[in-house]
Order: sequence, then structure tokens, then C-alpha cells
Amino acid sequence: MFNKKKQPPIKSLIAEGSQISGNIVFTDGLRIDGEVNGDIRADDAHTSLLVISESARVRGTVTADHIIINGTIQGPVFARNMLELQPKARIEGDVHYAALEMHQGALITGQLRPLLEGEEKPTLSLAANNA
Repeated sequence: MFNKKKQPPIKSLIAEGSQISGNIVFTDGLRIDGEVNGDIRADDAHTSLLVISESARVRGTVTADHIIINGTIQGPVFARNMLELQPKARIEGDVHYAALEMHQGALITGQLRPLLEGEEKPTLSLAANNA
């Protein structure tokens, strides 16, 4: 419906109570319920889904196509397609996104930066050029 791409399956889990120190590269889907101290990056060659649950805590850069956050991230976030911030999401760092859905209660301490294709042009400049 509405031409949405099918989400990749979540094939990996970092369970609550687990602590990972080091960088993670994944394909398809990853759910984090535990703690990660390091960067998390989805493979660019495949569609990816990353879920950061309410109990999760990440310290590092997070990069994936579709990211759903309800936990805590200390570091920048790069959502190549879609970023969903659920009510208990807490991000300390800049957020880069193509599309953003933010629920009431989510908190970002950093800058919101849209990922734009081609050259970035402010809306006011475009409107002034058309006058």
C-alpha cells in the first residue's frame, strides 16, 4: 500500500543485559536491547532496519536506512531513508535524516540536518528567485 518497500527481517539481536564494546556492521535488520559502545553501521549494499529499543543505550555513530529509536544514543545518527523517534527516544548528537517521524516526548540535543539529494537550497532563496 502506498508503494512502501518491504522492511528487511530482523535477523540479529543484542539482548538486554548484553554489553558490546567495538564497532558493528550488519545487513538486513538488527534490534538492540542492550548496550553498545562503538559505531553501528548497516551495509550500504542492502536495505537495512535498525531498532534501538527503550532499554538500549548506544555510544557511537549510528548509520542505517530505516532507524527506529526508543532508547538512548550518544553520538550522531544518519538515517539514509527514514528515522522514527518514539516517545522515549533520547539523542545527544546531530541527527541526519531523509524523512523524519518524531513522537511527542522524544528529545534531541543536537542539530537536525536533512539529507538532500543534489545541492542544498534554502526554501526562502528559491521563493525569492521566483519573484
